[in-house]
Amino acid sequence: MYFYEFIVHLCVIKDNDPAIMNEKMKRILFVMLMAVAAVGAWAKGEVEFASREHDFGTIKASAGAVTANYEFTNTGDEPVSIVTVTNGGCGCTKPSFPLQPIAPGKKGVIKINFNPATFKGEFRRSVKVQFSNSRKRTVLKFNGVVIPK
Repeated sequence: MYFYEFIVHLCVIKDNDPAIMNEKMKRILFVMLMAVAAVGAWAKGEVEFASREHDFGTIKASAGAVTANYEFTNTGDEPVSIVTVTNGGCGCTKPSFPLQPIAPGKKGVIKINFNPATFKGEFRRSVKVQFSNSRKRTVLKFNGVVIPK
């Protein structure tokens, strides 16, 4: 109840004095920014990865595609979905991920297939994952060394 009265007090402008109106607007903006920050802080940490990096070691270009598995757990109170997995425009990577929401406490796996056919020597690549509960993208990295054909 007190919070509601506080917000009403901030929003009601009873004076036409520009200085008072300016101060009220600053207070309203401050309260709104704090509310947005609180919601953002609450949503953080709902998805935890066992590891965000994978080292393929040394692989042969002629051996074909290799796969990195990134296991994650929904540590939040609500289901989360993977919205997108982007690979930065490289045709050498192909992501696959669960299309259904992951329930709280359950695990999911994002698989990244990497085709080393056009690479030789060291490589470092990454993909970005967008979850439904966050604006931030999670970066998953992988690396290794490709021995040419």
